[in-house]
Amino acid sequence: MGWKAAQKLIRNWKILRGDNVMIIRGKDKGEAGIVKRVIRSQNRVIVDGKNLVKKHIKQGQGHEGGIFTVEAPLHVSNVQVVDPVTGKPCKVGVRYLEDGTKVRIARGIGASGSIIPRPEILKIRTTPRPTEPGPKDTPMDFVLQKTYDKKTGMGMPDL
Repeated sequence: MGWKAAQKLIRNWKILRGDNVMIIRGKDKGEAGIVKRVIRSQNRVIVDGKNLVKKHIKQGQGHEGGIFTVEAPLHVSNVQVVDPVTGKPCKVGVRYLEDGTKVRIARGIGASGSIIPRPEILKIRTTPRPTEPGPKDTPMDFVLQKTYDKKTGMGMPDL
């Protein structure tokens, strides 16, 4: 379970965190689960409760040692997104609707062609946006201050 970098990185990811996927190869073949984490540097995903391995952890300062069961990463080619209509694994395609929004659709043999919704977990921000200005933010009176007037030429640097 080392952190070896992938030889060829996937540029356009079709599987997202929170997707319902089915494992198509490996010891948990045929089982479905939710993607817990996406490791883009390795082209791997961690599926919740699947591909469990035993890990021996040495006792250290502040934590117990012992043998723990953890989820090992799976290569992204060994999982496929589950079609929301048929419940079978399918490929993911991208289409644009009439209003211009980009959506993911189920494609492949036996796929329904329906829209695969974006996972709700991606809409939740981990850190909320700041509502009040911080010490390094520019005050609004400086932002709204008029520094150049086109008609009078005021504020034009002397060249």
